[in-house]
Amino acid sequence: MSSVFTQMYKTRDLRKKLLFTLGVVALYRIGAHVPIPGVSYENVQRCVSAAEAGGGLLGLVNVFSGGALLQITVFALGILPYITASIVLQLLTVVIPRLDTLKKEGPSGQAKITQYTRYLTVGLAVLQGTGLVATARSGALFPGCPAAGAIVPDSSVLTTVVMVLTITAGTACVMWLGELITERGVGNGMSLLIFISIASTLPAALWAVKQQGRVLDGWVNFGSVVLVGLAMVALVVFVEQAQRRVPVQYAKRMVGRKAYGGTATYIPLKVNQAGVVPVIFASSILYVPALIAQFSHSTSGWATWITGNFVKGDHPFYVAAYFLLIVFFAFFYVSITFNPEDVANNIRQAGGFIPGIRAGTPTAEYLHYVLNRLTWPGSLYLGLIALVPTVAFASFGGANQLTGTSILIIVSVGLETVKQINSQIEQHSYEGFLR
Repeated sequence: MSSVFTQMYKTRDLRKKLLFTLGVVALYRIGAHVPIPGVSYENVQRCVSAAEAGGGLLGLVNVFSGGALLQITVFALGILPYITASIVLQLLTVVIPRLDTLKKEGPSGQAKITQYTRYLTVGLAVLQGTGLVATARSGALFPGCPAAGAIVPDSSVLTTVVMVLTITAGTACVMWLGELITERGVGNGMSLLIFISIASTLPAALWAVKQQGRVLDGWVNFGSVVLVGLAMVALVVFVEQAQRRVPVQYAKRMVGRKAYGGTATYIPLKVNQAGVVPVIFASSILYVPALIAQFSHSTSGWATWITGNFVKGDHPFYVAAYFLLIVFFAFFYVSITFNPEDVANNIRQAGGFIPGIRAGTPTAEYLHYVLNRLTWPGSLYLGLIALVPTVAFASFGGANQLTGTSILIIVSVGLETVKQINSQIEQHSYEGFLR
């Protein structure tokens, strides 16, 4: 790792890209601390500490925004609307033939899909910004805080519109910053912004674990959390690099006096083919009942049961439902993003075949069989990664920030960024046959 960064600093182009990325990240973190107009900063600060310590319904979303959501800043929504829009459009490509056609058109079609994603991101930012402002005005953003009702002193229509427009503009700015990093910086911009948002909350979370600990002034609790985190990092690195390589052989064919083909390659199928998307889907689904119960202000049996069982992340009912939803969405997302029939047709059209498997339908059935066998351990791995650290850290405090989802995203983005840096270093250092 140190040698990679040393070579990167020695390469002029990569050094410029790294400095540009760091500059954009600094702007992003500054915007995450600038409050929007119409919000009482003093009352927000009074309620934030209690909300972070007590968990709260918006804990995971607040972590993804780098703590900006509960602070009600310009970048309060962060990159979440863009992530939601990207996932929605990816799912719609299966339902809407026009989007599926654009996806197969190459760069031009992908550019149109990207433009649709931007439009949908702005629309989602307006809806989510309106919901955030309404939640803050009603005091439901910080339940139990005496100053929650005075967070937005002026409840006029003009003030509300300005607040929503400011949050929407901040989301559009975050989206633009992410695209700038992708074009002129190092790595994928959107992924890096999520990485920075989550990583910025980890030091405070670890220090909270130390302060809440009782054994040896909290240092035993601190060390235990660090060891569990390192074990989870090692597990994530091991599984994220694991893949099943399905061999593909291309037949040799003669064109004139030249022979083409005859090469052997493979189809890399990752164990965790779905990535972190099933965890996000499961969190969103479990978030809805608790949100309905909170805003209904009902004291009936169903509301009490939901509040008692589906708000705390370490409750047995929540853990079981979360795990089952992750497994379900892992299979669902893999079935949408990877089509064995299309892959089998592409292999056949290119004159290839899997050794021992006939081309066409048998190849598709074989790929479907292999994919199902890989998805089972991948989905169970996602469930364990999402739940084990959360349950373990809940006994030490700071469970909102130190979750398995956070560790999975940080390690995955870090590995992908290092791979891109390595590939660029190899391109710059390649001399070829002639100097």
